[in-house]
Formats: sequence, structure tokens, C-alpha cells
Amino acid sequence: MRASSQFKKGALEMCVLHFIQKEDRYGYELTQRVNQFIPITEGALYPVLRRLVKESYCEIYTKESPDGPSRKYYQMTDKGKEYLELLERDWDEFVEQVSKLREAD
Repeated sequence: MRASSQFKKGALEMCVLHFIQKEDRYGYELTQRVNQFIPITEGALYPVLRRLVKESYCEIYTKESPDGPSRKYYQMTDKGKEYLELLERDWDEFVEQVSKLREAD
């Protein structure tokens, strides 16, 4: 397994929460948005979404679609907002530390 795959797995929760913090989105839409920046397969996000719902970081609601069947939308909860802030702080700190490490010696 390539290292980039492991990086993606670790960052996908943060990416999903980032995209739903201002606008509710459905699964396929989230996949497309993330794919604009990080290449992922369509099925990669659904386990992440299930985990975020299970941990109460987001909620699901169903909405009719003009283009076909109803869609499940994901909406961030207050707990999810707090979790995203924590993830972003931890991520920024991690990136800074790795950058320092790479510049050393």
C-alpha cells in the first residue's frame, strides 16, 4: 500500500467535515468535491460518513431530488464543528512538525 493511501485515510474525516460545515451535501457530491483536490474512489467516503454519523459529528436527512430518487444529505452537528476544529488544529501542528523535521539535519 502506498503511503499516500494512508495519508488520505487519515485526512478524509477532516475533508468531509470541511465540506459540510457550510452546506449540507449528499455522498456522491462529497466524493466529487474531495476528488477535485484528492483522488479517491467513490466508495472510499461511505465508511467515513457512516463513522461520522455514528459518532454524532453529522446527521442524515433525506431530500427529494429533481434528477431521480431521494438523496441522503449529511449535516454537521455542533459536536462535529468542535471535532473539525480539533482535527484542523492537530493537522496544522502535525504538518508544521513534519516540515521542521524535514528541514533538520
